[in-house]
Amino acid sequence: MLDEMDPHAARAALEWLVEMGCDEAIGDHPVNRFALVERAAPPAAPPPLSQAPGDAPAPVDPVTEAETMAARAGTLEELRAALDAYPHCDLRRGAKSLVFSDGNPAARVMIIGEAPGREEDRAGRPFVGQAGQLLDRMLAAIGLARDHADPSRAVYITNILPWRPPSNRDPAPDEVAMMLPFLRRHVELANPDLLVLTGNHACNAVLGQRGITRLRGSWTDGFGRPALPLLHPAYLLRQPQAKRDTWADLLDLAARLEG
Repeated sequence: MLDEMDPHAARAALEWLVEMGCDEAIGDHPVNRFALVERAAPPAAPPPLSQAPGDAPAPVDPVTEAETMAARAGTLEELRAALDAYPHCDLRRGAKSLVFSDGNPAARVMIIGEAPGREEDRAGRPFVGQAGQLLDRMLAAIGLARDHADPSRAVYITNILPWRPPSNRDPAPDEVAMMLPFLRRHVELANPDLLVLTGNHACNAVLGQRGITRLRGSWTDGFGRPALPLLHPAYLLRQPQAKRDTWADLLDLAARLEG
């Protein structure tokens, strides 16, 4: 560029460039860097070590991963750790605690609820609020307790969801689907003689059926063992007239244990 200019003009141009801070010659002609940015493609990220170049990453199925993680757990402690490490359920982000279980793991009776509420989320234990206190009184009426040292008189309690849903909303179908492998493995590891399913969501998850007022009081099969649908204690707090039916169901449970 300078070769085509008058020597005096070229010197003046060089002096001006130096004054402007241009102290390095890169090319003979100016380059529009903004146009280069528009044309340039962003650099491609290198593929993972386990992925061949050109292959798209395999999608992760949350249910399949839950089944794999649950199956690897050989103890209740390992199952709790697997749940704590499971990354795909967004409920964990808004919950304070992982509510895993309460009671005697060797109990003959395992009670399955729906999801933790505010009190359960704070305490990290299932059924500790008003509904839980009513449940304790119901169990005591037939000689059972969650903290009883005798497995024949104890109960073991868990929920479908280990994390509290926002505003205590109902469990979403995708959330139940992700947690179902963990729940099934939980029952396998605890190995109770009987299941008690409290409320519609527990019945829907374990039995694939809804309509607790129709299902209650009739023994059925859940996860390969006898299961008794029972009205949820929270429902009884709202509908105390239903306690008569629940008392009959509790007597049936006691008779089944004695038998």
